Amino acid sequence: MKKSNIIYAVGAAVVIAIILYFTLRKTDAEVPKEEAKTEEKQAAGIKEVELNEAQFTGSQIELGGFSQKNLSDVINANGYTKLPPQNQADVSVFTTGIVKSISVIEGQHVNKGQVIATIESPEFAKIQEAYLTSKSNLEYLKLEFERQKTLSAEEVNSKKVFQQTKSNYEIEKARFSSLQRQLSTLNINPNGAATSTVAVKAPISGFITEINIKLGSNVEAGKPLLGIVDNSKLHVDLLVYEKDLRKVKPGQDVRFILTNQDNTEIKGKIFSVGKSFENETKSVAVHADIINDKQQLIPGMYINALIDIGIKSVSALPLEAIVKADGREFIFVLEEGHKEEESHDDKQGHAHDDGDKHEENEGKTYHFQRIEVKTGTSQLGFIQVTLLQKIDAGSKIVTKGAYYIQSHLLKSEGGGGHDH
Repeated sequence: MKKSNIIYAVGAAVVIAIILYFTLRKTDAEVPKEEAKTEEKQAAGIKEVELNEAQFTGSQIELGGFSQKNLSDVINANGYTKLPPQNQADVSVFTTGIVKSISVIEGQHVNKGQVIATIESPEFAKIQEAYLTSKSNLEYLKLEFERQKTLSAEEVNSKKVFQQTKSNYEIEKARFSSLQRQLSTLNINPNGAATSTVAVKAPISGFITEINIKLGSNVEAGKPLLGIVDNSKLHVDLLVYEKDLRKVKPGQDVRFILTNQDNTEIKGKIFSVGKSFENETKSVAVHADIINDKQQLIPGMYINALIDIGIKSVSALPLEAIVKADGREFIFVLEEGHKEEESHDDKQGHAHDDGDKHEENEGKTYHFQRIEVKTGTSQLGFIQVTLLQKIDAGSKIVTKGAYYIQSHLLKSEGGGGHDH
């Protein structure tokens, strides 16, 4: 009996051992793919950061990708925006008077021919009176000229009388034409009722830049009353030094940013290269048309520009996309494929006393991987970037807000964060 019990005990032990072996083997084979992937990332030294939707929105993070930029085959140049003289106008009148009304304010857009002010002067009425008198005299002298011409042809009167009549007629015709041009210049209808007020009209379409008059001001002939600029033909003048001049030619592309504003890139194309030095700077003015964003610019803005003289393009990112840590450089890449995570406290290993702020509804979460890179040449807010760790094609890269994510990573490593 004892021998039988021993046999049964040994058999039971063998069965239990077999069951445990296959159970543990199955568990090892079913390690979640996500955990395997995480272990692979940890082996490669890739760190991850998790942000909730409120953090992502509040930090104003922007996502993008690599841009192909020419950062080496270029000429650096500084310059400013400039307006050609035919797109600027000083408004003046041709006679003296008093300002009766002003219809515009500085910064207002006006169209060519629009009334922008009125001037009052008795001289206007006198010119109109002289015009009407000359018109009447001209009609009489024309009839007299035709009559004397007929009589002279029939040899009824002397040639002297005919010549005198012809002279008077030509003189009055010239006077009438002169008065007619004066009224036209003053924007007065020659055939209308006599008036002492004239309208001052805009000579070009554009924006009012200055108003040098006020109601009741005395107006002098030829003195500017208002200024108008038309920024639609704005271009840039770049100062290129003598050593680079032979590399610059019309048709080359230009990229520039405004010195005192954001890093928004504006594009242009060279249409003319100056033929003389600018003052004592030993630089030549290179003129370039602006292809985009003309309405956001005004004359006199200072710019930093790159003139493309080659076609060597490299993968580049905005400077804000790069973070430095431990003497190395990194970017952050959005990890695709994450579902909206379960509630914050249900995650494995997370406790209420870990130091993280708890919210009732955190919503969608965003996972970012920190990828090591090597940087190169930087120009106009962009820098050449070479990946030292592989990422998927089309991955979304953090182009703005990378330092916020880096600070969040440092906080997590200090304690109370999520380990990935």
